[in-house]
Order: sequence, then structure tokens, then C-alpha cells
Amino acid sequence: MLEYFRAVPMLLTQPVRLLRAYSRAALGADLLAGVTVGLVLVPQALAFSLLAGLPPAMGLYSAVVAAVVGALWGSSSHLHSGPTNTASILTLSVIAPLFVVGSPEFVTAAGLVAVMAGLMRLLMGLARLGVLVNFVSDSVAVGFTAGAGILIMSNQIGPLLRLTIAPTEGLLGTVASAVRQLEVVHLPSLVLGLGTTTLIALWPRVTRQVPAVLAGVVVGSVLAWVLALEAQGVRVLGALPVGLPPVANLPIFDLALIGHLANGALAIALIGLVEAVAIARAVAGYSRQRLDSNQEFVGQGLANLAAGIFSGYPCSGSFNRSALSYQSGAKTALGNLFSGGFVLLATFAFAPLIAAIPRAVLAGALTVTAWSMVDLKTMQRIWRGAPGDALIMAVTFLATLLLPLQFAIMIGVLMSLGYYLMRTSAPRVAAVLPDDNFKHWTPHPERPQCPQLVVVDILGDLYFGAVNHIEEAIYDILAATPGQRFMLLRMHSVQHCDISGIRMLESVCHVLHDRGGELYFTRVRGPVLHRMQQTGFYEQLGADCFLHEDVALETLFYRVIDPAVCIYECEWRAFQQCHSLPKRTLPGGAPPIPLLPLGAAPVPTVAARTLWEDLRGVGVPPLRVVDVREPREFHQGHIPGSISLPLGEILTHPLELPHDRPIVLVCRSGRRSARAAATLTLHGYGDVRILAGGILSWEGQNLLLAVDV
Repeated sequence: MLEYFRAVPMLLTQPVRLLRAYSRAALGADLLAGVTVGLVLVPQALAFSLLAGLPPAMGLYSAVVAAVVGALWGSSSHLHSGPTNTASILTLSVIAPLFVVGSPEFVTAAGLVAVMAGLMRLLMGLARLGVLVNFVSDSVAVGFTAGAGILIMSNQIGPLLRLTIAPTEGLLGTVASAVRQLEVVHLPSLVLGLGTTTLIALWPRVTRQVPAVLAGVVVGSVLAWVLALEAQGVRVLGALPVGLPPVANLPIFDLALIGHLANGALAIALIGLVEAVAIARAVAGYSRQRLDSNQEFVGQGLANLAAGIFSGYPCSGSFNRSALSYQSGAKTALGNLFSGGFVLLATFAFAPLIAAIPRAVLAGALTVTAWSMVDLKTMQRIWRGAPGDALIMAVTFLATLLLPLQFAIMIGVLMSLGYYLMRTSAPRVAAVLPDDNFKHWTPHPERPQCPQLVVVDILGDLYFGAVNHIEEAIYDILAATPGQRFMLLRMHSVQHCDISGIRMLESVCHVLHDRGGELYFTRVRGPVLHRMQQTGFYEQLGADCFLHEDVALETLFYRVIDPAVCIYECEWRAFQQCHSLPKRTLPGGAPPIPLLPLGAAPVPTVAARTLWEDLRGVGVPPLRVVDVREPREFHQGHIPGSISLPLGEILTHPLELPHDRPIVLVCRSGRRSARAAATLTLHGYGDVRILAGGILSWEGQNLLLAVDV
């Protein structure tokens, strides 16, 4: 909490840091870049305001105020804030259902929406919610941008043909209305608009020193003036107010109107933030500048607040102006500030010339810029990629064309979140086995599993949305090999585990305990292990159930699983350790060996040192030491004086051991001895003991072993 309160002043005092670090050496480059961007900003501001159904002056006011404020409070040196295609079409879509386009109420609502969207962005920035932009996928952004581009082009049909078409009719209504009015198409306006479009499209082949949009608007306007096309019915922008942006009289206490605009303002805020941050990151990929998403939120929020207060409308970041700022050599964000100052000067010096710009010329310029929003290459890449991403893009694109834009955005975002939840709620859970070199774990569905131990990879988080799928997948794995009672979960891909995940693991533990087995873990990440300790799950299982990956399989193989099953019942070698055990089948088609349950009544044991002393002692009742390992193991080293009687023979042949002498059973670690002891006890042998720890403990005491040569 303390860090949060410290961050708020830092976010709000960005201009102080910017100006303190400013170098006079950057002034010339920033001024030149500001003039260059300003030359493009003037015609774009006029065109975009008309696209939003607003007076051209509002576009100029927004261009001045948003460029200055966004530059001072943003984190990017090149992100240019101001009127954009997307913000304009969104503003029109949000307000047109409530008021007549172009009416005073419509204009007032546009300013109010800018203030509301600005407040939302500002609060999200101060709350350090910059990470939220990551939840709008590229599929949504590409689909929406392409759909908005087509809508913008359709909205230029009226100005290009000089037809009267309501902006609220939508794509299909606009096309139908234009078809019905074909007989009254104004040919000079159409030729002028198409000529401007062609010139802007071909201009980069001539030169890139002069911006194409600026060249198209200037040439088209001059041509209209030379040919006196206004007298022939070509419509022009008309007189513009000259002066500083005035303070708007906004109905900030009209709660009913605010309620009607709230959803649309939220959509404008979110999409504008996604657009701005994405553009800033794209340009930063070339400038190698480090960005702060929270600072960009604050910058965009204050830019929209200021635009709404000073008679403007919602704004965002512009890709072409931001790229032009970088290409023009801007060193700092003051380059964008200077572009806003240039627009302000232009309204004083060139107001009569701006008023004479034909609307058809601006419509032609908008058509070209709108077509550039349809990124066909990226759409093709998404379409060839994951089906889910392609579906999200297609639905968002169609919704943008057919529904109000704020609903189209929300549909796309909700589909993205749903797709994300669907993928994360069904992580891959697979039984894995070592590869042929015993170096890597991979699924091998064609190979049989170990009948006692299954190793399972969980490739996803254990959170409430995924635990049901993971639990069912684990039970399916256990059902495929009913004899398995030990499970090793490899948790390297589990980054998060909530209480639902803990309860699911407890259920799996209970199932394995019912089978007489246990659940073990390896590669548990720190946060997940911490959650297990917090909830008591770690203590419930015990530290012995959490194994280091390098020794996990060896520990389970030599201390947990039953070697009798490995030797007598398992015909394959799933793990590398299996190759150290002999493989034998029980003679005479004997039935499978019953498993020795965990927690069975303990068999009396004798320590290795004690057995050594008893064998050498005088007056001690003679002991019969029986080695139940396989003959090959016995010959490699055994206790002097012991006899070899493999477990398989004890289980399948009549026993001929004496009843009047204590019997000590020996195997590698004690597990086969416990199985043999249970069998001898069933046959009436009363004094049966096992060597604690088996031959391993005997070797650990450095006691003598006999070796057959």
C-alpha cells in the first residue's frame, strides 16, 4: 500500500522529470519533427471530426490539447495523441443512438464522453492497472480494427457522392441508401474524392519527404479552387472559429445522461488504451525506449480529460503520426507537443484556406487511411494459426460491422477471456516414461506402464477452473493400470495452486491410500510449495513425499515399490533401474503375488550389527539366515553362512525350513523379506525376523560378505 501511494505522485509529475532531463541539443530535432507531424495532423483532425459527425473545429481543438497533454504525461517519446479513426468511429457509434448527429446535444455528449473516458483511463493508471491491456488479444484488436476500417470507408460514401446518408444506418443501411440515391450522385464530388484517393495511394512512389495525406489534401483543394468546383455544388468545410480552445459547458451533473453513456465511455477507454499502448510498444521496438504502461494510462487519461474540457472529443494514439514522429527524428516527447502548437498556429494563420477544403477531398483521404486499417497479412496469419484465434477475429470483425461498436468490442474481449479460460481449464495431464536414453520424460502411449508406479506430468496451473479436468485425467490414468498404487507428480509446469487445487490433491491422496499406496511430488515450484505449507498439506504428507528430481525415481524404486512384483510379475522394464533386477516368472502358472499393504503389521527385525554378533556369538541359539533374493544377486555377495531361497520358491514350493530355529530373512532392502515373512507366518513358522535394511544395511556397516566365484 505504501508503494502505491508513492507511485501516484510519480505518475502525476511526469512533466517535471521530462523538462528537467530535456537537452537543448534536442530542440532543433523536436521542432522539425513537430512541424512535420503537425502538417499531417491538421487534415487528419478535420477529417476525423467529420467522421465522428462533429464540427471540424472540435477536431482541431482535440488535436491541440491532446497532443500537448499526452506528450507531457505519457512515457513514450513518440506516441502521438489526438483524433484517430477508431476513436472517431467509436464516438459516433456511442452517441448517435441518443442524439441527432451534429446537433448541440450530440456535440455536448461528445465532450462529456471524452471526460468520462479520460477519468476511467486516469484512474486505471493511478491504480497501476496497466497490465489490463494484456487481456485484449491481438485477434480482437485485428478483427475490430479491420471492421472499423470498413465502417469508416462506408461512412465516406455520402461525402464522396454528395448524398444524404445518416451515419447511424450502419454498413448495410449505408450501402442500401446509396443504391437508392444513385440517380442524384454528384459527379464532380465523386471525381474529386477518387482523384484524392488515387493521389494519396500513389504519392509514396513519387517521394516520401512530403506526407501523402498532406499532399493529397493540398492538391485536391487547389484543384477544386482552380476549377471553381464549389460553384458547381462541391461542399467545403466552411468557416472555422479562430482562437484558443474554449472551455466547454458540460452537463457533468446529469446522472441520467452519464448512465446512458457509461458503457460506451468504458469501451472507448479500453480500446483507446489498447490502441495507444500497442502503438507505443511498436514504435519502441525501433527506438528501444523502455515504456511504462501505467504512465501511458495516465497520459491518455489526462489527454482525454483536457480534450473534453476544452471543447474536444475522445482521442487516442495514432500509429501513422507516431511513426512519422520517430521517422522525422524526434528526440523527446516535446516533438509531439510542438505538433499541437503548430496546429494552433495554423488555425490562426490558415483558417480561410482550411475552410475551403472540400469535404470530398477529406473523404478520399479518410478512405485511404481506413483501408490501411485492414491488415490482410496479419489476418491471414491469424486465420492460418490456432482455430480459436481465427474464430475470435472473425466474430469480432462481423460484430463490428453489424453491431454497435462497444458491443462488438465487449464480445471480442469476452470471447478472448473465454478462450483463455477454456485452454487453461484443460491443461495436458499425461503419464510419462523415460525415453530410450533415459534422459527425458515423454508420453509413450504405445508402451506399457509400470504396474506399480506412474509418473504424471501436469502442464498447467492447479486453480479452481482446471482442477476438475486434472482430477478426472489422473483417475483415467489410474484406471488404465488398476494395480498402480504409487504416483509421482512432476510439477515443474504448475505456477499457481489455489485451495481448490490443494483439495484435489488431497482427494488423489485418499484414492492412492485406499489402494495401499502414496502420492509423491517432484519439481514443485516455490509459490506452490509455499501454498502447500500454508494449508497444512505439506505436513499432512510429510517431507519424504517431496523428492528431488535427480534422486526421485531411484528413491521410489529402492525404498517404496515392491521388487517382488518387478521380478515375478512385470515383463517389461519401464525405468532404467529395472535393468538391475532379474526377471523371472512364477513356475506352474502360479497366481499373481498378493501385494503387501502399506502399514501392515510389522515383522520383527534385527539390526545388521546385532545379527553379525549373534552369528559369531557363543551360547546364542543357532540362527538360520535365509537370503530370499534371486540366485544372481546371492552369488554377487551374501552373508556368510546364509542359504539361498528365492522369494518365488517360498511362494510356490513346499517349505522345508526347520521350525525349531529362529529364521532371519535377508533381501536387498527388506521389502522382499517382509513378503517372505508373511508367507512363512501363514505356514506356521513362529520365530521369523528380517534383517532391517537388508543387505544394503549390512554393506553400510562394512560387514563381511561372501562371494561365490
